[in-house]
Amino acid sequence: MNALTNRLPSVRGRYAETAPLKDLVWFRAAGPADVLFRPADIDDLRQFMADKPAGVPVTAIGVGSNLLIRDGGIPGVVIRLPAAFGRIEALDGYRIRAGAAALDAAVARAAADAGIAGLEFLRGIPGTIGGALTMNAGCYGSETKDVFVEARAVDERGELLTLRPAEMGFRYRHSDPQNVIYIDAILKGEAGDPEQIRARMEALVAQRESTQPVRSKTGGSTFTNPPGQKAWQLIDDAGCRGLMHGSAQVSEKHCNFLINTGDASASDIEALGEEVRARVRTKSGVQLEWEIKRIGRPET
Repeated sequence: MNALTNRLPSVRGRYAETAPLKDLVWFRAAGPADVLFRPADIDDLRQFMADKPAGVPVTAIGVGSNLLIRDGGIPGVVIRLPAAFGRIEALDGYRIRAGAAALDAAVARAAADAGIAGLEFLRGIPGTIGGALTMNAGCYGSETKDVFVEARAVDERGELLTLRPAEMGFRYRHSDPQNVIYIDAILKGEAGDPEQIRARMEALVAQRESTQPVRSKTGGSTFTNPPGQKAWQLIDDAGCRGLMHGSAQVSEKHCNFLINTGDASASDIEALGEEVRARVRTKSGVQLEWEIKRIGRPET
């Protein structure tokens, strides 16, 4: 047992030391977690947060679809919610309660089954509800904020909070709450015909697969769109389509996506992204901002 684990409180869930994270993120490139914690349930998570030593950093991750974990790994404790936090339930009033670990696509399908329209866009987002809340995820003209009612989260003291729209501060690919771990959310749509909803979702999926490298080892959209402009167009105009750094490549299919074509390291991927930013800045004067969240220590 390592020194950090010795300092952590007893839990009913599981600790894993120097835990590999590479297979938990879409890029398939990442350093390890000092300690990976999978809580048994909400009470276990709350107790951990209340009792953990001061100064021990805590990072929550989902399925890593929009995440780059640097090669030196993540210090402190990484929390990954298990399947118990992924329950989905249809409620009255064309609402869905979805656990933070529930896949966005699964929530969209559950809404369709319940005859709830308006959540189809979630079918095109490859992350979890927790991630959608964190970054106001969206696609094809809709965002999480458009269907959000409220969310529950655990704060750094182990308190259970209920957050409503005014407290979320949703804006483009951002929300305000920091240092919280989402538990679940209530989302609201409107009445719809299940078959028509499913048809719209299938059309969305077909469009996404035809325009994005969704079957590659990628991290989704790399950079946010500058106001009034498209990141992919700026990248293309700067001559970056297909650009490589080691085994990391700017996708030829959609050049706002970086892909791992083989055994690229996280540093290869990040260096490629910075090269793209530099070339776009030189060509157009625009400073692209990362949409992908980059966390962890560089490799030493």
